[in-house]
Amino acid sequence: MFRKVLIANRGEIALRVIRAAREMGLQSVAVYSTADAESLHVKFADQAVCIGPAPAKASYLNIPAIISAAEITGADAVHPGYGFLSEDPHFADVAGRCGLTWIGPSSQAIAQMGDKVAARAAMAAAGVPVLPGTDVLSSEAEVLAAIDEIGLPVIMKAAAGGGGRGMKIVRERAAAVGQWQTARTEAQAAFGDGSVYLERYLERPRHIEVQIIADTHGQVMVLGDRDCSTQRRHQKVIEEAPGIDIAPQVKASLFAASRRAAEAIGYVNAGTLEFLLDGDGSFYFMEMNTRLQVEHPVTEMVFGIDLVREQLAVAGGERLTLPQRAAMSQDPEDHLTPRGHAIEFRINAEDPETFAPWPGRITGLHFPGGLGVRIDTHVYQSYVVPPNYDSLLAKVIVHDHTRAAAVARAKRALAEVVIEGIRTNVPFLRELVECPEFVAGGFDTGLVGRVLARKKRGLR
Repeated sequence: MFRKVLIANRGEIALRVIRAAREMGLQSVAVYSTADAESLHVKFADQAVCIGPAPAKASYLNIPAIISAAEITGADAVHPGYGFLSEDPHFADVAGRCGLTWIGPSSQAIAQMGDKVAARAAMAAAGVPVLPGTDVLSSEAEVLAAIDEIGLPVIMKAAAGGGGRGMKIVRERAAAVGQWQTARTEAQAAFGDGSVYLERYLERPRHIEVQIIADTHGQVMVLGDRDCSTQRRHQKVIEEAPGIDIAPQVKASLFAASRRAAEAIGYVNAGTLEFLLDGDGSFYFMEMNTRLQVEHPVTEMVFGIDLVREQLAVAGGERLTLPQRAAMSQDPEDHLTPRGHAIEFRINAEDPETFAPWPGRITGLHFPGGLGVRIDTHVYQSYVVPPNYDSLLAKVIVHDHTRAAAVARAKRALAEVVIEGIRTNVPFLRELVECPEFVAGGFDTGLVGRVLARKKRGLR
């Protein structure tokens, strides 16, 4: 087992890993840019090393600087968190060749699932349902031929990335070539790779994901599902566990497909299979995130599991200590049973009307507390939010025995949030949690768009 973990990340996820490591008796090393010198992850780590100036390319994406920080501090393992280099197979490979234990899947698995076209092929071969789609499109003629074969609407997607970048919905054949060209340009700018493919577009699906974790001894465990349908422009805003009103047989099929997927690629450590769930109960593979998810706390809350602790244990060669029957049984009813319902709200430093980033100094701060409320954050009063990185400030997670009770708790918790000096999306989150469609739970990925459209028209 390793002794000292370097966290190749920043903010709340770095602090989250530091806490888990400390509870396991492991030391931690924080890396930081000059913009993050006063961040909490720097203050609470056992050691901290500045790896460069504010721009991410010069610091958090600077592999030589991160490896050097590990060497000078004697770190013998690296946890990539999420974002930045967490799904970079080259970084995973370099870390291993430098004698560091990589706390995540193999570089081969990261590369295979990071290529969305290759991932689709691997999942189809494993018997996981995929939407009708294409390989990478290389010409206008191929775009039009694919649309004629698949039918409209379709969605263009970047083969090398996700998060809504390089993604375009096409509903008219005449607009297809222009949308393809725009998607290629966006994909190139975001991922350094302009490859784009397309697949059939579902108009009102739900976004359901399944958490898995696998060890080096052949065990693959399914740790329930999450509903991530509340999203704006393909960016998640609110996440819940378990999924809302999913038929038991559909859920069992989702879990079985996720287990097959992990076994087919020899997956190790934590990962998430993401699916689109249609109204008739059919589901289709979207992508696999080969890392910890931002929304992992809702799974932890309903199962009483520390996912980061399990990640560290698996990377150290230990067997998973969760119930064995959940790992090995093929009985669709034989899986871990969630306790109650959890909901996570992402608090971002952004204008609640335009969603433009809003960095600056926090002059007043109060987070909610009480039974069933968890706060994951790296900010504090007088903290200066830098303009260089993702705008995530905190995650407010609530838990209660039922979804209705969790929603009521969420309303109370969000009402207690005070962040002064900068603008945040808290007012918008308060609107969403009061929305009848959200409260009822019968929504899809278009919910936020409908709420915003009603606001624009002056309706509620």
